[in-house]
Amino acid sequence: MADEAPRHAGRPSRRLTGTDFAAPDRKRRLGAALPTTTQEGYDVPLLKSKTTTRRKVLKLAAATAALPLVHIRTGRAAGKVSIGFWDHWVPAGNAVMKKQVEAWAAKNQVEVQADFITSVGSKNLLTIAAEAQAKTGHDVMAFPTWEIHNNADNLEPVDDVMKELTGKFGQVNQVCEYLAKIKGKWLAVPTSSGTQYKGPCGRISVLKEQANLDIVGMYPAKAEHTKASDAWTWDAHLAAAEACKKAGKPFGIGLGTTSDSVDCIGTLFRAYGADLVDKDGNITVKTDQVRTVLEFAQKLVKALPDDAVSYDDASNNRALISGQSALIWNPPSAWAVAKRDAPEVAADCWSFPAPKGPAGRFEPYLPYFWGVWNFSKNKSAAKELIVALLQRDNVQERCTIVLGYDVPPFQSMLDFKVWEEVGPPTGTVYNYPLRPFHEATAHIAALPAPPEIAVQIYNRGTMPTMLAKLKSGQSVDQVISWASDELEGFTR
Repeated sequence: MADEAPRHAGRPSRRLTGTDFAAPDRKRRLGAALPTTTQEGYDVPLLKSKTTTRRKVLKLAAATAALPLVHIRTGRAAGKVSIGFWDHWVPAGNAVMKKQVEAWAAKNQVEVQADFITSVGSKNLLTIAAEAQAKTGHDVMAFPTWEIHNNADNLEPVDDVMKELTGKFGQVNQVCEYLAKIKGKWLAVPTSSGTQYKGPCGRISVLKEQANLDIVGMYPAKAEHTKASDAWTWDAHLAAAEACKKAGKPFGIGLGTTSDSVDCIGTLFRAYGADLVDKDGNITVKTDQVRTVLEFAQKLVKALPDDAVSYDDASNNRALISGQSALIWNPPSAWAVAKRDAPEVAADCWSFPAPKGPAGRFEPYLPYFWGVWNFSKNKSAAKELIVALLQRDNVQERCTIVLGYDVPPFQSMLDFKVWEEVGPPTGTVYNYPLRPFHEATAHIAALPAPPEIAVQIYNRGTMPTMLAKLKSGQSVDQVISWASDELEGFTR
């Protein structure tokens, strides 16, 4: 986003329009004992309501008064409802959302206040924490990945909303359920706004010339499973990474503790069935599967950039846009910036699914949610507004204006034409959303661990740190011992 651009070279220098956009570059710093939650380039404590002081609430209330808002009132308003949206990185996305809210308000004779809350400085997370503490604020809020569990005691069940939506559009994936269905109740609704996959984006010509890898042939821009895609495994990924490193175009995969590193390496572990903690909270780091993935990783880390350990979420973007990398793991944001700043690079980019391992093919997935506070004064209107905004026509309109960056939570909506038509090259992001013929599963790093443990594994970057230690020369046994101690601290 524009006011953050000078801090990250991988981001655009201005806010983008409907013809080019930039995704969140998620930078995080390790916290102390308190777990943290990643949000659009920032790292803040995983707050519990009791840690927010009265002084903080008052300060945040004053800051909230300055939020950009849209106040929509009809002549015969029947009730009021307020909603706090994530402030999209593509301003046109906000404009379309505003228009849709306005149409719903007029049709239903409801007075609506819509705030677009920036993630700069984690203001959206701070606003969530303040409202949870004060028990007042918006009726509906946008919640990023881990925040549903963090605010479960203050959220209204939305099983009725989910029943209506899934009955019409089909079920959502297991990551959405893992993050938002708590003790058998849905506490938030998965939305398209801000939701992203983070699989590979590669240079077509470089991968073909240096690694004999035809990524367009493997994953063409059409609903087709190819035999070549079956050969896209982590071993093939390693061979291509080694070839491109030798050619001076290493894969831009980091081993830092920011989200891009965590998502990529978390997927690698899952593809080998190497869970650090199981669903019951038992530490499983000393298993054959973990040892196997670390033995594989000993070879992989040698093919990564020399500075991989210091990577943040701007590093991979810079590597691709500058022409120095053959492949990164990211949503189409880097491609979109290249389209503006390095069009020859953009025209040579192609998004495609993650490689397959012994346990299957898994795709990094970070969803957003809309939740209703249980202290809302108009829960009925709040739920009706969510249902309206997730109707197919509305989701398609928003998805199209942001060039397919936002991914709908319902598989039935993946036939939108935007992914076929966006370019150059045409179809470059067709395989960005997960499709049935990809034969892959959406995944968030640290699943299936209980979320209160998983969020610590995620935000402390445990898995990429294990690979960073391998890169520094530590043995597999040393890395497993370190990880075991680390996980003991998370599970106490």
